[in-house]
Amino acid sequence: MMAPETVVTVDPNKPSPQQAPPPQQQGGPLDWIKINIDYFKAPPGLLKIVQLIIGILCMALGSPWASAWFVFVAVTSFITTLMWSFVYLLSIREALKLPINWVLSELISTSLETFFYLIAFIVMFTTVTGHYASNVAAAVFGMFNTLAYAASSFLLFKEHKASVAAAS
Repeated sequence: MMAPETVVTVDPNKPSPQQAPPPQQQGGPLDWIKINIDYFKAPPGLLKIVQLIIGILCMALGSPWASAWFVFVAVTSFITTLMWSFVYLLSIREALKLPINWVLSELISTSLETFFYLIAFIVMFTTVTGHYASNVAAAVFGMFNTLAYAASSFLLFKEHKASVAAAS
């Protein structure tokens, strides 16, 4: 039995397979996503992380029997902050070409969350029953989250004011 012979033809005008350029990738459905970690190194991003962490503590410690309003505010604020975090993490603001004033939208959202957290932690302090220690701790963390949302609202207000001044 004989081994088959292999014949190789070399064409000097044709690039070898090692030198061929890589094939161009076609745009996929998720090409618009750009991960933006740098946002979370700046003060607004750090405040969002703080709000999420304190929000988890508020949800864990808050008893709906003591104050359903407090738990409602903690959960809705957490979900809203999580959504805004993904807007910045995935650079959705830059990807969507919609006529939305993103800073003003977030300012309104964050200001409402500040106001609702203010009411919620006061209500939680006044209706502390049952699991006294965890409800008081929830109210204290609610107070801290109120301060975090207030600081975030202040930074957004400054950014909105600067953008309005730059536009005029």
